[in-house]
Amino acid sequence: MTEPRKILVTSALPYANGSIHLGHMVEYIQTDIWVRFQKMRGNQAIYVCADDAHGSAIMLRAEKEGITSEQLIDNVRAEHTTDFADFLVDFDNYHSTHSEENRALSSSIYTKLRDAGHIATRPVTQYFDPDKQMFLADRFIKGTCPKCAAEDQYGDNCESCGATYSPTELKNPKSAISGATPVLKESLHYFFKLPNFEAMLKEWTRSGALQESVANKIAEWLDAGLQEWDISRDAPYFGFEIPDAPGKYFYVWLDAPIGYMASFKNLCARRPELDFDAFWNKDSKAELYHFIGKDIVNFHALFWPAMLEGAGYRKPTALNVHGYLTVNGQKMSKSRGTFIKARTYLDHLQPEYLRYYYASKLSRSVDDLDLNLEDFVQKVNSDLVGKVVNIASRCAGFIHKGNAGKLVAANAAPELFAEFAAAAPSITDAYENRDFARAMREIMALADRANAWIADKAPWALAKQEGKQDEVQAVCAAGVNLFRQLVIFLKPVLPQLAAAAEAFLNVAPLTWDDHKVLLADHQLNPFNPLMTRIEPAKIEAMVAASKEDLAAANAPKGNGELEKDPLAAEIAFDAFAAVDLRIALIEKCEFVEGADKLLRLTLDIGDAKRNVFSGIKSAYPDPAQLEGRLTLYVANLAARKMKFGVSEGMVLAAGPGGEEIYLLSPDSGAKPGQRVK
Repeated sequence: MTEPRKILVTSALPYANGSIHLGHMVEYIQTDIWVRFQKMRGNQAIYVCADDAHGSAIMLRAEKEGITSEQLIDNVRAEHTTDFADFLVDFDNYHSTHSEENRALSSSIYTKLRDAGHIATRPVTQYFDPDKQMFLADRFIKGTCPKCAAEDQYGDNCESCGATYSPTELKNPKSAISGATPVLKESLHYFFKLPNFEAMLKEWTRSGALQESVANKIAEWLDAGLQEWDISRDAPYFGFEIPDAPGKYFYVWLDAPIGYMASFKNLCARRPELDFDAFWNKDSKAELYHFIGKDIVNFHALFWPAMLEGAGYRKPTALNVHGYLTVNGQKMSKSRGTFIKARTYLDHLQPEYLRYYYASKLSRSVDDLDLNLEDFVQKVNSDLVGKVVNIASRCAGFIHKGNAGKLVAANAAPELFAEFAAAAPSITDAYENRDFARAMREIMALADRANAWIADKAPWALAKQEGKQDEVQAVCAAGVNLFRQLVIFLKPVLPQLAAAAEAFLNVAPLTWDDHKVLLADHQLNPFNPLMTRIEPAKIEAMVAASKEDLAAANAPKGNGELEKDPLAAEIAFDAFAAVDLRIALIEKCEFVEGADKLLRLTLDIGDAKRNVFSGIKSAYPDPAQLEGRLTLYVANLAARKMKFGVSEGMVLAAGPGGEEIYLLSPDSGAKPGQRVK
C-alpha cells in the first residue's frame, strides 16, 4: 500500500485593503479543488493562507477612516474569511501576516541572510512628502509625463503613452497623498543580494517546478541579469521593524511569503501531530505547492526560493500559475457591472455554479480565463442540472415507489459500470496535474453515456408494462450507482452537492476509491432536489447590483473638496420640509435569510404598518432587542423593491459603521404616528 503523501498547499495572500472579487476567486477555488482531491485520495493535504496585512496603502487607508491599521486589517479579515467560507473554500488555517509567528520568522530569516553575507546597505535618494513626513512610493507620486506631457500620471509609468521612467523625471511632481510638492531626500536602504543565487535559480526554475511558459519567462529575466532587491522602507510604515535597524521596516513583499510559513506554524501550535520542521527543513520529504497569479511570478519564482535557500529552508515543489479573469471577453468593468465582488455574487447565486464553471475552464496553462455569463448559465444548467442531477431525479422516484426506496442487488449495466471505473485513472491524472478542464470534460462524457443508457432503457415506459417491475428496479439501481460514481468524481468541485447526494444515498462521506464499489441491496433516503437551474434574471440582478456598488463607491465620502468641508452639499429648506418624518414603533425585528447586513423591521406608524429593511445587522446581533423601541421613520420615501421584498421607507441611524451604528430614538412620551417637525 502506498504511503500517504504529506502536502502543504498555499494560495497567494489577499491584500487586506479591499473586498474579494470574482477574479480573486479563480485562485482560491482552484486551490481548494486540488486540496479536496488530495484529501479524498487519503493524502495529508494541508491548506493554509493569510491576509497580507502590511504596507503604506493600509496605513493610509486606516488613517483616512480614522481607525488604527490593526482595526482595519481585523475588519477586512473578517470579511475575507466569511466570503471564502461561503464559497466553500476550506482552509486548514487562515491567518494574518501581522502576527507574532510572522514577526519572529521574518526576523530570523533576515538575520540568517544578513549573517551569511546576503544583505547590503547603501543610500537611496527618493521623493519625500514634507507635509506627511514620509518617503513616497512611485504610486504615491503624480505629475506630468516627461515624454508626452500627459497630466496626472503616476511616478513610474504613463497610462497615456505607455512610457516608463523614474519618478524624478516627472514634471511638476505632486504627492498623491497630501498634494504637497515632494522634495528629494537621501535614506539608507537594505538590499537582498539576489544575484548571489543566480546559479541555483537557473537550475531550480528548469527543474519542473514551473510550467514551461513560466520557466521561459523567468529565463528571460535571468539572462538579462539579476539586480539586488530593495527590502526596506522608512518610517512611518505599517509592518515589522528590521532587527538592529531602528526606523527601518521590512518591505511588504519580504514578509508576505514568509506568511505561508507563519500560518502553518500557527496551525502546528494547535495540532500537535503536525511538525513544522518536517515540512520546511532543507531535507524535507513533504511537498510544498504555491498557487499564484501570473502578476506575482517574479516574487515567487526568484525572490522567494532565493530567500529560502539563503536561510537554510526547503524550496517549493512547484508553483501553479494561472491567468487573469475576464468577463464576457473583456477586462472586468465597474461601469458594465462585470467587476463583481464575491459577496455580490453570493447574494444572487449558489457558490457551486461558479466552482464548476471555473473548473471547466482551468487547465495547466497560464492563459486568462473568461467568465462568459451566457455560457455560464447554459453550461451549469446543461451539465450539472440536465446531466448529473437528472440521473438521480429520473431514477429515485421509481425506486421509492416500486421498492420502498431500496436498491436491488442486480447490476443491469456491468459494461457501463466498468467503463466508469476504467475512466478513473485518467480523471485522477487530470486532477493531479491541475487540468481540471479535462477532468470535467471526461466526467461529463460519462454523464452523457449514463443518460443515453437510461433513455434507451426508458424505465418510465417499462413501468407501464405488465411484469417489467424487476427490470425497472434493476435499471434505476444501475442509474443511481452511475450517479454515485459521477458524484465521487465531482466531489472536489461540488462538496455541497456531494454532501446532499451522500444524504440521499445514505452513505458515509465518499472517498475517491469508493468509485470501485457497487451499492447493492441498499436502502436510500427520500430524494430531495439537489440543484436548481440558474435563472437568467439572477445574472441580470447581479450585474445591476455591481453597478449599484459602483454608484455607492463613487458617492462623496469626504475626499477632494469635501475634505476641507465635511458637510454634504446644501439643500433648500423646501426640500427638507418635504420629508415626512414620523415616530414609529418597532413591533418586530428579525434577520433576513441570505442577507449579510440587513434586518427586517415591522413598524407601527399609528394609522398603518410598514415593512422596512435596514442595514444595521452588525450593530444589533440580537434583533429582538429592538422590538418595542420607538424610532424615527421617513414615511414618504419611495418604496424600493429588493431581492428580499419591498422596503417601504427608511429608519434613521447614525455612526461610523460596523458595530457603531445607533438607531435614532425620540425622547420618552412620543407616540407612533406622530410627525416630527
